[in-house]
Amino acid sequence: MSETPNRIVVLTGATRGIGRAIAHRLAELGHTVIGCGRSRPGVVEISSSLGKPHRFDTVDVALWPEVEAWGEAVLSEASPPDLLVNNAGVINRNAPLWEVSAKEFGDVLDINVDGTANIIRAFLPAMMARGSGVVVNMSSGWGRSTSPEVAPYCASKWAIEGLTQALSQELPAGLAAVAVSPGVVDTDMLRSCWAESAANCPTPEAWAKGATEILLSLGIEHNGLSLST
Repeated sequence: MSETPNRIVVLTGATRGIGRAIAHRLAELGHTVIGCGRSRPGVVEISSSLGKPHRFDTVDVALWPEVEAWGEAVLSEASPPDLLVNNAGVINRNAPLWEVSAKEFGDVLDINVDGTANIIRAFLPAMMARGSGVVVNMSSGWGRSTSPEVAPYCASKWAIEGLTQALSQELPAGLAAVAVSPGVVDTDMLRSCWAESAANCPTPEAWAKGATEILLSLGIEHNGLSLST
């Protein structure tokens, strides 16, 4: 468990799956969550569920103008995040690479990779100016291995691993960038690949009980690592 009360955590992909579970667990632990999601109904639901001082907005992380405006609005009202968690992500439908359309392939890369870079671009300078903070980029087992019919997703998560390691070498003292694989969790994304057998895996809520504390425990000594929860 975090020893620092009321950390400010910026969390993308906060309205579904493990993102929603992380947001609720952070709130239970007394931290302030500033999150976003693409689904307006999802944003309304989690905003109503958690209330203030938490903040949730509808943002498409793949679109830099939206991310830039969101970052400016957040930083005008709150301190730079202590923890920045890039969790937003999508997966392609199961198919061999040559059957995945250019649009679908591009959408996966736009959200999973460009979206991560956009969020970092929006918040990291303020964290650097303060001189502290941790960036967590959510990776995957498919960012360190491969399987058939998920080539676009594998490509995006391998990119996240490389992006994170390169970023870790660029950061000034006091900051860290870490790639974290959540492991196998029963989410809609996993069910798109594993169908009903995904029910044999931990629920996002069960996973978040321990994983959120791990995220909060990350510090400069973890800079550049690829970890799993």
